[in-house]
Amino acid sequence: MTDECEWRPDILGEPFEQLTLPLGEDSEGDVVATLVRYSPAPHLRLHRGPAADADVLYVHGWSDYFFQTELARFWHDQGARFHALDLRKYGRSLRTGQTPGFVDDLAVYDEDIAAALEAMGHREGGGHGRSRRLILLGHSTGGLTLSLWADRHPGRADALVLNSPWLEFQAHSAGRAALTPLVDLRARLVPKAPMPNVDLGFYTRTVSRTMDGEWDYDLAWRPVRGFPVHPVWLTAVLAGHARVAAGLHIDAPVLTLLSARSTLLPFWTPDMLKSDVVLVVRDIAERSLGLAPTVTVSWIQDALHDVFLSAAPVRQAAYTAMERWMRGALSGS
Repeated sequence: MTDECEWRPDILGEPFEQLTLPLGEDSEGDVVATLVRYSPAPHLRLHRGPAADADVLYVHGWSDYFFQTELARFWHDQGARFHALDLRKYGRSLRTGQTPGFVDDLAVYDEDIAAALEAMGHREGGGHGRSRRLILLGHSTGGLTLSLWADRHPGRADALVLNSPWLEFQAHSAGRAALTPLVDLRARLVPKAPMPNVDLGFYTRTVSRTMDGEWDYDLAWRPVRGFPVHPVWLTAVLAGHARVAAGLHIDAPVLTLLSARSTLLPFWTPDMLKSDVVLVVRDIAERSLGLAPTVTVSWIQDALHDVFLSAAPVRQAAYTAMERWMRGALSGS
């Protein structure tokens, strides 16, 4: 058996491990995804957490990868087995010569997710009668990807938790409708041409310890101003937004965690340290309500775009909200 088929130590150190998931080839060569698991030594539990007998699969956002060790510990303390997926061409899965983050259809990630779930013991056809429950957790573009996946794969997930999911374009539905034909045309003519970069680096400033944040991570895998955006990729995202706007039918309870406010400006302001500088949170809340019959929206005061990278008191409020929701949403599953 090759190293690509075996769990090995992860870059985050013990007790994190990683497993390479081969996904074949595309026009840029071999494609892989990478599954990361949190595997601390077993210990006696004095109480049963609300996520006992559950497996969590976390999917990151755009220009991102998994490094949130505190989030993994939280889910472990709730009784779950925590896994995170670096999608193809992101983070641990990015190979030399590949276009970072590039796909032409978000449904391509079905292969990444299927490989991860199989490695976790959640094979297709397991259904709700399987021995362990499945909780999906997605941030930003990962939240969009998992929402669409859960809609296409009824019966697979027991709960969906969304951390500031990118469910609508920042220029609202009208802006999306106006932009889509222009992006589609450019995607047909020059699919991988770089588009103008509108990321001014403010989000990184709120998060990175090298600036005003508190987190250490690889700035090559999570660049200050993000990856270059390409027309074909943006077409795929806009198509996902259109599907969400039309309404999904996810057959699991959904929790959406959002900052209480947005600050989208072309210049820096200290308000950005206590708000979402990426999405229009009110639009995301509205779109969330169309995902499933049972949706909870939790507003987290002073949260950043990634709620779990906010200041410590804010993160604790988010963890408390998530635990409270789990005790109700998962009690009968």
